Amino acid sequence: MKIKAYLKPHCGWSMGVRAIFQKYDLPYQDIDIINFPENYAEMVRKSGQPLSPSVEIDGIMLADVSGEEVESYLLSNELVGTRDSATAVPTDRGCSDAEHERMRQQAASKPLRFF
Repeated sequence: MKIKAYLKPHCGWSMGVRAIFQKYDLPYQDIDIINFPENYAEMVRKSGQPLSPSVEIDGIMLADVSGEEVESYLLSNELVGTRDSATAVPTDRGCSDAEHERMRQQAASKPLRFF
């Protein structure tokens, strides 16, 4: 199975998608759409829309999906078998306000370099 996941580095939705791939031990290409504009443009071109996460599995594009939706796709198409193990992060939601604030504070604490 060839999997390309168009994800943000720090996003609850993206972390949920990653968690599903980890749960099923699936290798995938993690494509950063924030730090590499060309990756974002590729995602928009392939998915026909601007929202993430978007995941391409064997040429089928799942646009604007949660980890829960990716798992449902994998199970309903018998690409994986059922696993009862839990994931380390929620697979059905974005970041909480507290998580967003923690990320904002981490970014603000790093010095800006202009060279």
